[in-house]
Amino acid sequence: MTVLPIPRMVWMLGFVSLLMDVSSEMVNTLLPVFLASGLGASALVIGFIEGLAVAVATVTKALSGVLADWSGRAKPLAVLGYGLGALSRLIFPLAISLDQVVLAKAMDRVGKGIRSAPRDAMIAAATPAAIRGAAFGLRKSLDSLGGFLGPLLAIAAMLVFAGDFRIVFWLAALPAAFAIFLLIFRVKEPVPAQAGKGSGFRFRDALRLTAPVRGVIALAGLIMLARFSEAFLLLKALEAGFSPVWVPLIIVALHAVYALAAWPVGIFSDRLAASGRDPVKVPLLIGLGLLAGAHLVLGSAQSAPVFLAGVALWGLHMGFSQGLLGAMIAATAPPAIRGSAFGAFNLASGVVMLVGNTAAGWAWVSWGSSAPFLIGAGISVLAMGLVALRPRTAPQNP
Repeated sequence: MTVLPIPRMVWMLGFVSLLMDVSSEMVNTLLPVFLASGLGASALVIGFIEGLAVAVATVTKALSGVLADWSGRAKPLAVLGYGLGALSRLIFPLAISLDQVVLAKAMDRVGKGIRSAPRDAMIAAATPAAIRGAAFGLRKSLDSLGGFLGPLLAIAAMLVFAGDFRIVFWLAALPAAFAIFLLIFRVKEPVPAQAGKGSGFRFRDALRLTAPVRGVIALAGLIMLARFSEAFLLLKALEAGFSPVWVPLIIVALHAVYALAAWPVGIFSDRLAASGRDPVKVPLLIGLGLLAGAHLVLGSAQSAPVFLAGVALWGLHMGFSQGLLGAMIAATAPPAIRGSAFGAFNLASGVVMLVGNTAAGWAWVSWGSSAPFLIGAGISVLAMGLVALRPRTAPQNP
């Protein structure tokens, strides 16, 4: 079997994601502590800021996908999105009040919302269907590598600069600036992505998602409901005996496993497709089984080794699911509304994550720290049943 090379543009977009994620994690890893110790914010205020960020990103993700289909140009929207994220890095080190942090966080999340759907649509347009799983897996792996390196660089910079948050925030602007440089000068708009405006796309077309696309979005929503925010992992780490100083390393470990798994899983999916088998059913079933196992292990974790085993299972689950979900949208969505499909996918994911995180927090407070993990395990098993019954969908190609 001949293995097609992954297009250079996908590699470039992967490195753009890597650099921007390094920048994001250098800020996000330290921001809650900075808000509490530097600006005197309460836990309620910190929670509000995080919730606002999710809400803002959710709305913009849907709109950006529709605009990409209407204009037929995905790259300008991607540049705008990454550019807003980069500009927000200049506000964090200058912030002296909570409203300035809220502004920077909102700008960052608007940027993330704008760039997600156009970026994924560019990858889908530039990649042959035979290697689409590998392409999305590679992008996810490089993005996760950024999530691995960012907290490490933040910790190292804090040690070098004697705990000066603002200097670390200034340093976080450097990889973001380089990401913009790569995107503008090293990423070319793929030809298929330029067909939208000329094909007579109308805004009402964005609402006409096909049944297979709606099915993928519904399935993804259920999976997102089972996997709530990583903030709960950090809270559970304290119960497992981790010192607050080293809690950020949990995210490092999670992203390390995720980065190592995502690309090989994408290649595995493509090989299943090449052999005539369903390219997503087996990997997703494995991934959901890993998530159920992670929930059960984390829910009962009372020691560091057991907790780390749960984190490793969680990272493996992400490697087996995140890239595949994007590839499923690319395979089922007609090319003319692919950006809208990714926008709807991201919108649904954001709404479910907001609801799921709120419900998980309520369960934690009401029934104890094990409750959200046990509920998550149950939802994971339910999702496994739906995946097992899901019929194979023929891909939509130009």
